[in-house]
Amino acid sequence: MNKQSIIGLILIFGIFVGYMWWVSPTKEERELMQKRHDSMVAAYMDSMEQDRLLKEAKRQADSLAKAGDSTVINAIAQKTRANMGVFNVSAVGDSANLTIVNDVMSLTLCNKGARVDNVVLSGYTTYDSMPLQLITPSAENMNLIFATEENYNIETKDLVFVPYVDGKPYTATDNGTMTLTGSDSVVVSMRAYIGDSTGISSDRYLEYLYTVYGDQYEIGFVINFHNLGGVVREMSYLDFVWHNAMNRQEKVDQSSKNSRNPNKDMERNNSSIYYKPAKDKVDYLRIGRDGDEHVKTQVEWIAYKQQFFCAILMSDSTFENADISTVTRKDEERANYLCDMNSTIGLPFNGGNSSIPMHFYFGPTKYRDLRAMHKGFERMLPLGWGFFLTQWISRYAIIPVFNFLEQFNWNYGIIIVILTFLLRLVLFPLTFKSYQGSAIMQILRPEMEMLNKKYPNPDQAMAKQQEMSRLQKRAGYSPMAGCLPLLLQLPIIWAMFRFYPASIELRQQPFLWCDDLSTYDSILDLGFNIPLYGDHVSLFCLLMFGVQFFYTWYTMRVNSSSMNMPGMKFMMYLMPFMMLFLFNSQSAALNLYYFLSLTITMIQMILIRKFTSEQKVRARMAAYDIKAQSQPQKKSKWQARMEQMMKEAQKQQAAQQRQKR
Repeated sequence: MNKQSIIGLILIFGIFVGYMWWVSPTKEERELMQKRHDSMVAAYMDSMEQDRLLKEAKRQADSLAKAGDSTVINAIAQKTRANMGVFNVSAVGDSANLTIVNDVMSLTLCNKGARVDNVVLSGYTTYDSMPLQLITPSAENMNLIFATEENYNIETKDLVFVPYVDGKPYTATDNGTMTLTGSDSVVVSMRAYIGDSTGISSDRYLEYLYTVYGDQYEIGFVINFHNLGGVVREMSYLDFVWHNAMNRQEKVDQSSKNSRNPNKDMERNNSSIYYKPAKDKVDYLRIGRDGDEHVKTQVEWIAYKQQFFCAILMSDSTFENADISTVTRKDEERANYLCDMNSTIGLPFNGGNSSIPMHFYFGPTKYRDLRAMHKGFERMLPLGWGFFLTQWISRYAIIPVFNFLEQFNWNYGIIIVILTFLLRLVLFPLTFKSYQGSAIMQILRPEMEMLNKKYPNPDQAMAKQQEMSRLQKRAGYSPMAGCLPLLLQLPIIWAMFRFYPASIELRQQPFLWCDDLSTYDSILDLGFNIPLYGDHVSLFCLLMFGVQFFYTWYTMRVNSSSMNMPGMKFMMYLMPFMMLFLFNSQSAALNLYYFLSLTITMIQMILIRKFTSEQKVRARMAAYDIKAQSQPQKKSKWQARMEQMMKEAQKQQAAQQRQKR
């Protein structure tokens, strides 16, 4: 080993030691970490002891149940529920629901766990005309987990909260209902008090505060720790568990429920958990599949999104972290079950007098409404955010024009027809050059065939290409003029592909034989499943297939000279059949758009071919020849460079031929 290597190793070792010293925690940080570790160990040991006591109590209850001693059973059950230290006084009681009905939804709050137990949206129904239930009742919906200084682990789902409405005790023993409208609002407070042998401390409690408005999908949600200093153990954050068993709201191809093909299950393929890191863009779990993610950074909001509806929990500041997951339970027997979405969210905690302000949103994923909240919620909609051109086309062209046409109260099928026509009209200057170039190539077919005969050998390919390029230039045809317009159309095509399936405005809107433009239009239920195709026949998809097949046949007939590559004809005819299988379960709106767009495109192409005069093309070629003879053509640097490259290639080919001889 030489001197330089030794010096290098010493420097690397020194940098490593310096880095380790730099990132090592300070004395204060080590003390805080040790305190947290001791607290977690104590809480864990206490939880193990509580689990042992609960199992023992359950064992005794089971044995007594066989003997039929109900009095002792109830006593043990009450003792089991009350194993929560100072929160014993809130561990026993009867659960009751309070339902608040406003202009847009019905919200049910349960005092057991102070949870949002049920949300039903007004003005919307499921595909089979049932009430649209966005939040499914469950004791696991909401749960705040923390530890007390007495080493008791508290889960709020086990606490019975005392409800207050606008500051007054809510005394109804049965489930009650309130109605709000317009500018009305109500504040519902639910409090879990602490106490001891001397009684309840009326000024020391954990509070869930809900503010519901008369005409909004958004509700205020605050967790308050009131005078609980010395009761709740000091932690940097508390775990808040938010869960929901998602219901199916849309029609689904029955063959997709037990398959792994997400294209057949549009709702599942558009459902996932979205979240917004504090210093990053909106992110999400794998769409249409089970998955989980541990988000270590601060998070602004978390959303449970379905195809057209979502439930969002947002912080007024930030959450500390989040563990999120989607799980599809195979043992779930509900016919309308979609999947489970779960989050364990780190709520910032600043001691026994903390206040943690948040908000819920339960409602539709309508672009205008989500964007108006200025929190980036609109990025849950699949509008091609990954490519700037696609998102600009969606946000600044398609959506504004679509919203403008909505104002006329036309049928949404008519709006799609008009929007498609306007789009093809805007794209016509781009497509005109492409279709005109195709017509010119059809006129030049005899000359092209003569060149093929003149240069039959592969080693003459360069010379043949030069002759063809000159022929095309004489006729005024540029290959780039045909390719560039098609490339420019791709972002628009992709934007439309993403826009229609995500538009809640099309949900349950009829057009002709279709009763819902947001999902597939079935004119025949087969009663059996065809792999990749489905168990139904979509008429709009069939119409699209028919137009695409005729378009392919016509294009190949007029461009037969360019279809000599092996397998080209097969691939061209295969494409319509692929589209037929892939789009049979897509939304009727999307298939209607493609059918109309292909029809207009085909008509434009036929008319341009018909009115492209061969006489004008021949006259242009003659004028080009006269001009070329009278004055030399100026070549651009790019043309000169290309010609030089072609000459060099010809020399290399000639040299290779001489070597072979």
